[in-house]
This record gives sequence, C-alpha cells and structure tokens, in this order.
Amino acid sequence: MLRAAAVLVALLSINTGGANKGVMNGKATFATLKCANPRLPPEILMGANGAVSQDVSAMPLPLVTAAGAATPLTLAVAADDRSRELGLMCVTALKPGAGMIFVFPSDAEWEFWMKNTVTPLDILWVAPDGTVRDVAADVPAAMLDTPDDKVARRRGQGRYVIELRSGDASRERITVGTRLQLPSLQTTE
Repeated sequence: MLRAAAVLVALLSINTGGANKGVMNGKATFATLKCANPRLPPEILMGANGAVSQDVSAMPLPLVTAAGAATPLTLAVAADDRSRELGLMCVTALKPGAGMIFVFPSDAEWEFWMKNTVTPLDILWVAPDGTVRDVAADVPAAMLDTPDDKVARRRGQGRYVIELRSGDASRERITVGTRLQLPSLQTTE
C-alpha cells in the first residue's frame, strides 16, 4: 500500500508540460520518492524532499555552477559509479535551471536511459571544453513499473552529461554549440 501511495505521489506531482513546478493545488509536492539518492542536494529539488537518508553521515553531492546559459545552472555532481547510476531516479520535481552533471573518466559515447526517472528531462552531452555536442529534449519519463524494454534511451558523445528539467535547455537557450563554463571536474573513483 505504501509503494502504491509513493507511485501515486510521483504520478500526481509530474507536470506533463515539463514545468515541474513542485506545487499542486497550492500544496508543495515531494521532490523525491524514497528510491531517490538521499545525497541529492536540496538546492536542485523543488518542494519537500521525500528521500530520507538512513545514514546521517551521508554528505550531499557537491554543487557546481555552469555559466553560459541564459542564467547560471545549478548542478549536483555525479562523479562516481554509484551517483551516476542513481542519477535523478525517483526525482519528481527539479528547480528551474537545476539538475545534475555526470562526470565521466573520458570523452566517449555514453548512453542514458530513464529507468525509474519519473519526470521528463532534457539531456545534454558536453565536450571537455564545455561545448554542448548534443541535446536530447523532452526525454519521456518512466514510471517505477515501466518494463526495461519500454524505457527511453538516448546516447551521445561527451566527457560530461547534464540532465535538466524538460524544457530547460530551450528556456536557457542551450543548443548544440553553446559553450558552458564549467569548473574543473574529475571522477572520484
């Protein structure tokens, strides 16, 4: 029954227009479900955080700012295998201009899939120098019970991959060729 209620919260808090306002009928919605990475920093989440870490020593993922968009982007850094694996799974609402940057050990082709990603996203593949190489706009969400073969997948080449709320790439005027100013980022494994 609790799992069904959690899925219902996720379904109700998704804004199909991609705005992810985090408010429904005047009430704040959960920003994450229990299955989300408890290290996600609240600075990127819209609404109350439903993921409660059992480990009080778990430090939030570091945040960086990426300039070069219409407004600076606030990004949680996923620089190790576990953080990259969890990504934005079970996140129901992101703040405008906020998301996650995935740091990889090399500039290569990386495939992303929306497993347990319950809100649509824009995905950007970024070269080591910060140049956006590809934009996958409005990649559809996948509910927790979506079969793996039905989960959206996108691939591109880059050293970094950035996930934002669906529609944010367009709103921030980020296109192929946009140059983002990123701090020095390395993998942590």
